[in-house]
Amino acid sequence: MTETRPDLLSFPPSVVLVEPQLGENIGTACRAMANFGLADLRLVSPRDGWPNERATAAASRADHVLNAVQVFDSFETALSDFNYVLATTARARDFAKPVLGPEEAVAEILARTARGEKIGILFGRERVGLHNEEIAVADAILTYPIDPRFASLNIAQAVLLIAYEWRRQASNAAIPFTGVDGGPPATKDALTGLFEHLEHALEDADYFKSDSFRPVMVRTLRNMFTKASLTHQDVQILRGVIAALEGRPTRPRRPRGPARTPKAHPADDTPGDSGGA
Repeated sequence: MTETRPDLLSFPPSVVLVEPQLGENIGTACRAMANFGLADLRLVSPRDGWPNERATAAASRADHVLNAVQVFDSFETALSDFNYVLATTARARDFAKPVLGPEEAVAEILARTARGEKIGILFGRERVGLHNEEIAVADAILTYPIDPRFASLNIAQAVLLIAYEWRRQASNAAIPFTGVDGGPPATKDALTGLFEHLEHALEDADYFKSDSFRPVMVRTLRNMFTKASLTHQDVQILRGVIAALEGRPTRPRRPRGPARTPKAHPADDTPGDSGGA
C-alpha cells in the first residue's frame, strides 16, 4: 500500500471557474474535486447566480466542496491570495509563458506547496475558455495531451484530470530539497497593486497615446511582470521606484473600476475552447 504524504495532501490547490454558465458543470466540478481531495472552489460571476439548485443536484453529495464555494465579482479578486496560478487552455496563445502538461504542472505545484505557497488553477468559460487578459496574469499555462481533432473538454473533465494527477503525485511525491529562499512570491493582489500603480503613472506621463493602444500595452506589461516571478520584496522595491519617478514618497492604490480594467476583444477568443482546456 502506498504511503501518503499528509504534508502535501493536506494543502491541495484551489480551483477557480471564470464565468461558468451551467449549474450542472459547477456541480460535477465539485464532485470531481471531492473524488481526489480538492476542496476550495471559487466562482467568478457565475451566469445563473449562486447558490444553484442544478449544481447541488449534480454534485452528488460532494457537500463539503459545494457548501464552501466562494463567489467573486472579478477574477483578480479571486486570485488575490495565490502565489502561483496556472491557466488552462487548449489553444496556443501568443504569450512567452511556460506551457505545462499535467505531470509537469503537478510537479511544480507540489514543489511550491512544500515551500508554503498557495496555488490556484484557473478554468474558463464553457464556450470560449479564458480571455487573453486572464491568461496574461497567470504564471504558466496548463494544457492536456488531447486529440486535436476534438480538443473541447467539459469543465468537470478538465478539473478531474488535474485533480487526479495531483493526488497521484501527492500520495508518493518526494521533494528532495529546495533552493535558496529569495523570499515569498508576491500575491496576486500585490501584483495587481503594482500593475495599477505603473499604469496610472504611465497615464500621467501620457504614455498611452490612444484608447486602442492602451489595452494591448497593459496586457503586455502585466504578462511581462508576471513572467518575472516577483517576490513580495521585489514588488515593494518596484513600487518605490515608480513613486520616485513620480516625485512623491508613496502612491496609494486607486480604487479599481471598469475603466481601468483591460477589455477583452472578440478576436482574442474563438468558439470551441472549453472552460477546461
